[in-house]
Amino acid sequence: NPPYSYYIYYMYANITALNHLRSERGLNTFVFRPHCGEAGPVQHLVSAFILCESISHGLLLRKVPVLQYLYYLCQIGIAMSPLSNNSLFLNYNRSPLPDYLARGLNISLSTDDPLQFHFTKEPLMEEYSIAAQVWKLSSCDMCELARNSVLTSGFSHQVKQHWLGPNYTREGVEGNDMTRTNVPDIRVAYRHEALTEELSNIFKCVTNTEN
Repeated sequence: NPPYSYYIYYMYANITALNHLRSERGLNTFVFRPHCGEAGPVQHLVSAFILCESISHGLLLRKVPVLQYLYYLCQIGIAMSPLSNNSLFLNYNRSPLPDYLARGLNISLSTDDPLQFHFTKEPLMEEYSIAAQVWKLSSCDMCELARNSVLTSGFSHQVKQHWLGPNYTREGVEGNDMTRTNVPDIRVAYRHEALTEELSNIFKCVTNTEN
């Protein structure tokens, strides 16, 4: 079989062409979010970093700090499914989700094969409730995960405005409507300032090297 990078490139190329066609006709477009980094070589994550807006799982980023840092800098979305991972690859208590969240990666909670791994009619609520209990997540953490979920979703601009506020595309506090997201401005400001400082340090190093 062709390698993962071959498949993912042609998926990306075809979805991009399809999205252009649909956009020209006023239709919604698709977000390319492949399963990646749950198992297999870490090179899969390199291919996804180059070609994808977001990925599902990303467990193997915990083993490659440099690649994890790149995903952070570019704020590539990572939809994680700890209950699925617990059944197949990684014990729930060893999941890197709380570490990713603390470091500011753009992560969200999602379901994966809910008919197989969940026991209620609300599988996503299972993911949130169990994560909150096991990792002692605060309401602020939970709301940030939910906000990230909407931001990285394939919902239309109008739907995102409804859930996040009319200015959600702006950076930092200006893009946060507390009355809708329930995420405190101080959390959003901290995330924005930390990311801006990291990018600034990198640009300064590049400029000094060139000089």
